[in-house]
Amino acid sequence: MSEVQDVDAVPGYRTSRTLRLGVELRRQLRRRRTKLLIALVAVLPVVLVLAFGMGDDPDPDKRGGTFADLAMVSAPNFVVYGFFVAGSFLLPLVVAVFFGDAVAGEASWSSLKYLLSIPVPRARLLRQKALAAGALSLFALVLFPVTSLLVGVIAYGAGDATSPTGDAVPFGKSLLAVVIATVYIVVQLSWMAGFTLFLSVSLDSPLGAVGGGVMAAILSQILDSITALDAARDYLPTHHAFAWIDVFSTDVDWTGMADGVLLSIGYTALFGVLAARRFARKDITS
Repeated sequence: MSEVQDVDAVPGYRTSRTLRLGVELRRQLRRRRTKLLIALVAVLPVVLVLAFGMGDDPDPDKRGGTFADLAMVSAPNFVVYGFFVAGSFLLPLVVAVFFGDAVAGEASWSSLKYLLSIPVPRARLLRQKALAAGALSLFALVLFPVTSLLVGVIAYGAGDATSPTGDAVPFGKSLLAVVIATVYIVVQLSWMAGFTLFLSVSLDSPLGAVGGGVMAAILSQILDSITALDAARDYLPTHHAFAWIDVFSTDVDWTGMADGVLLSIGYTALFGVLAARRFARKDITS
């Protein structure tokens, strides 16, 4: 279905008034899947504390092992462990759900063609959908470390961030490290946003778009574990997913995070362009 031509010539019509971001956000926030995802992100730190409570008390002077062994030493350590637990699946899934459902959800409800016949220009519809998905994803990705930190302070206190190598970062500096790590994770997961948005405009099934994004992340992680691929692994979207861990050391190496940011931005731009081109040519009448 083609959009109405020269619609701005119609008295009272303005493309800027169609599908306003606030309206779209309120609509998405009322959806059950949005509430469930946000609730899951907020509740996971509490679940982890309860799970740790079933084990032995932490040893504040413990060194070596993994961040899982040190998770109960302090609130910053608990946040770091939370990032490890959620970073492989939950956080990418959150981004995949919001972006994968952006356009495919409307197509599955057969409401996409009616939106475009309002008319909402295709470019604006895609942009507004992407902005709403991005806002929801950003909220969830920031909510997780904030909740983890608050829960960690209550459960384990505001101590130093201690690494398995013995480095101890004071609480004040560890808060800055948490902020930097959160910003990095948001930027790094932008590749998932771009990829699932492309799938969302290419498929009419939200489940297919979300599942495709999750499968791509899993496949990338599997390939990244194959050392025989050598330098080719550097171009996998998840290769630098945990580069943020460097900020929780006394001597920070920014190389991994810089590479991860550049790679993710490149993938996001590529898939964003492909999504825009695909949606501009998409037949939405069927």
